[in-house]
Amino acid sequence: MAQLENLLLVLARSLVDEPERVEVSGTETGTRVDLELRVASGDMGRIIGRQGRTIRAIRSVVKAASVKLGKRVNVEVSD
Repeated sequence: MAQLENLLLVLARSLVDEPERVEVSGTETGTRVDLELRVASGDMGRIIGRQGRTIRAIRSVVKAASVKLGKRVNVEVSD
């Protein structure tokens, strides 16, 4: 699970203006991993992107990494 959290952290920090305020927390139950991404309120638009394209791309990359680990992942963005 730590690998997925680190991947999400690196992806999010590369996109925002305030990378020090990016936080990722996760819970793992069996083969399911739930990751929660928190960013500064001013960076929320950068993470979501136009019509959600950026967050969809982030989710796709993290999901591809999770398949290799044999996990199912869910990425949520919270305020």
